[in-house]
Amino acid sequence: MKIRKMFRFENAHIVRGCTTRRCSRSIHGHSYRVELILSSSALDRGQMVYDFGLTKGVIKAFIDSFDHAITLWSGDDPQYLEDMKRWSERWVQIPVNPSAEQYARLFFVLVERVLKQTKMVNMESGVTLERVIVHETETGYAEADREDAYSPVFGEIDLCGVVFSQRVKEEWENPRMFDELLEGKSFVNPDTV
Repeated sequence: MKIRKMFRFENAHIVRGCTTRRCSRSIHGHSYRVELILSSSALDRGQMVYDFGLTKGVIKAFIDSFDHAITLWSGDDPQYLEDMKRWSERWVQIPVNPSAEQYARLFFVLVERVLKQTKMVNMESGVTLERVIVHETETGYAEADREDAYSPVFGEIDLCGVVFSQRVKEEWENPRMFDELLEGKSFVNPDTV
């Protein structure tokens, strides 16, 4: 059985190297919608694949990190990166160009890692992330599954290459949340949300 949960955020970026001049040479923004498709062959005590309320914790916090922020590609011009970090409190630096395709892959790797490191407490079983769909505009989206997310052809998504600004981290309930994810620490789902 599959379920879908959608998140929204506003974000600015430049997609270097793309064909469209406006996108590749000017900072611009989008109203993103991110859909997570989760599946399981079992249901929890509430007869759900995964309670939607549980996605409002760590998963939502990471996706919300991109809201009203600028996303920077670590491979961009060092002076540009320095200037953007200087003039923006909220930024996220990622190891791939911030296209809708790479966002879909990044969110897949990030959310899958969160799920793998989460201790389930309501008899959830075998909950897996099937797909991530990132709507960049009303008419365009990118979709990634596990094969896409980990494809070396598309460039490695190494979470160690993701950097959140100090302001973004301060807004998390646990400012060490990302460090703990990278360290392999477990997240424990609450009994109630």
